[in-house]
Amino acid sequence: MVVGVLALQGSFNEHIAALRRVGVKGIEVRKAEQLEKVSSLIIPGGESTTMAKLAHYHNLFPALREFVRLGKPVWGTCAGLIFLADKAVGQKEGGQELVGGLDCTVHRNYFGSQLQSFEACLSVPELASKEGGPETFRGVFIRAPAVLEAGPEVKVLAEYLTSSEKEGGQGGEKVIVAVRQGNLLGTAFHPELTADSRWHSYFLKMAGEVEEGTSNSTVTIASSSDLSLPFNEHTANDLPIFE
Repeated sequence: MVVGVLALQGSFNEHIAALRRVGVKGIEVRKAEQLEKVSSLIIPGGESTTMAKLAHYHNLFPALREFVRLGKPVWGTCAGLIFLADKAVGQKEGGQELVGGLDCTVHRNYFGSQLQSFEACLSVPELASKEGGPETFRGVFIRAPAVLEAGPEVKVLAEYLTSSEKEGGQGGEKVIVAVRQGNLLGTAFHPELTADSRWHSYFLKMAGEVEEGTSNSTVTIASSSDLSLPFNEHTANDLPIFE
């Protein structure tokens, strides 16, 4: 299995390194014709407005929309989640172009500016059920979006509890930060910046299910101890990662 990673801007190197840790090759995608070489795609985190301008410059939006329309698996993290949403609010003046496909409304900077970036322990029962391990995941939120509204076909995979609710105060709320709809996966946080590779494994198995057209198919994922990997230009990006 070869997974494409949109490499216009943002944390694409970190995603490629994370894929390598689970035994799968990731290749950088910058041109529309490169999408023909991959069966699934990751749209990484980064600066969504900049990514949209670069995607428009390279005439990538039509090819990305067709990739989604054909039912091929796509995972958007942070800015990538914004790209996949059918609607985004809180954008800069003039807005930005979206790929769409995910029936949800995303707030572009729900958690504030770069200074408000944080880490949080998220409850992820679906991830634990499919991939094992603890029922929590350490989410890294960097100038992160959030899902304000999700359609009936969208499955919520993780929510963030605001500080008010965690402290037992009034006015707290649950905010959706991870969703799946068919062939599309979206996370408001950055799994590629952690040592926990379960989200990447989940996406690969999801891709296998979509390709085979059955929920029973799986993808064989190698453990990091099984890999013998040569040094290349991406190896340095394996670290730092959060434990």
